[in-house]
Amino acid sequence: MKLGPVAACAALLAVVTACGSSATPSAGGGGGKVGIDHPRADSDFWNSYMKYVPQLAGELKVDLMPATNSQNDVGKLVSNVQALTGQGAKAIVMAPQDTGAIATTLQTLENKKIPVVTVDTRPDKGKVFMVVRADNRAYGTKACEFLGEKLGGKGKVVQLMGALSSINGRDRAEAFGECMKAKFPGITVFDEPTEWEGSKAASMLQTRLEQHPDVKGVYMHAGGVHLAPTLQVLKQKNLLLPPDDPKHVFVISNDGIPQEFEAIRKGEIDATVSQPADLYARYALFYAKAAIDGKTFQAGPTDHDSTIIQIPNGLEDQLPAPLVTKENVDDPNLWGNQVK
Repeated sequence: MKLGPVAACAALLAVVTACGSSATPSAGGGGGKVGIDHPRADSDFWNSYMKYVPQLAGELKVDLMPATNSQNDVGKLVSNVQALTGQGAKAIVMAPQDTGAIATTLQTLENKKIPVVTVDTRPDKGKVFMVVRADNRAYGTKACEFLGEKLGGKGKVVQLMGALSSINGRDRAEAFGECMKAKFPGITVFDEPTEWEGSKAASMLQTRLEQHPDVKGVYMHAGGVHLAPTLQVLKQKNLLLPPDDPKHVFVISNDGIPQEFEAIRKGEIDATVSQPADLYARYALFYAKAAIDGKTFQAGPTDHDSTIIQIPNGLEDQLPAPLVTKENVDDPNLWGNQVK
């Protein structure tokens, strides 16, 4: 397929998204259907992402097939992808929660010359056209630095991890732990792998607080599933107190959902890292369409304030994910303040 100015620009400048376009991807002619599988419906973050997808598909003129949902089950994901390709999908957008178990499916799609865009998670193996994600190690580092400073470098914190079968869970947990050891050796970290499940987070936090009532910090890997149970446990323990109360437990999260922003305003939690649900949806669809149209990309800075990096199995567009505290929680540019 002839790429015209896009390919020429990419070759000359070696920087991309749409190479020389405005910050918003430009819409163009379609070349086939895009199949999309959503990872779960029990997370406020992913439910927000799912609302953006059909809106942006229309804006970008993406021929989007009816979405499937694998409900955090890799077996369902494999089955859903087979169904989508059987129905004529020319590109697949997915968000595999178990990033080590999808390699065979990715190999099958590569053999069929069906490009894959993954959202939020990076497969451990298997070729991808583009990973649309933020720097998850930065999440862990930001959380470490925030809690470390709030606690004055001393005390105990609980890390409510996601699933370590996911690159996201590993990146956040490893970066948080490494930062704590290097910068705040006086802080004890209790690691609790929740498998991205709210009920496990509640149980683990409650047990830790019973064993160590002097815990002063909590890092939640996913506010979409961890926020409500964490607040419930803190309330039960009479620890849901204002930031200026000596017994206040400092809490930082990841996601940037409206519920986290409201909790920050109320003083129930102290910060979150805003994962860009809107940009995840926008650029997942943009890259899927670009793949169908035969466009290619290279590592380097983009025109939408991100950086594409080379990974062993493809490319990854690392989108911005800012830290949100009481100082900037009302910023209208944050997607969590735009959800209606």
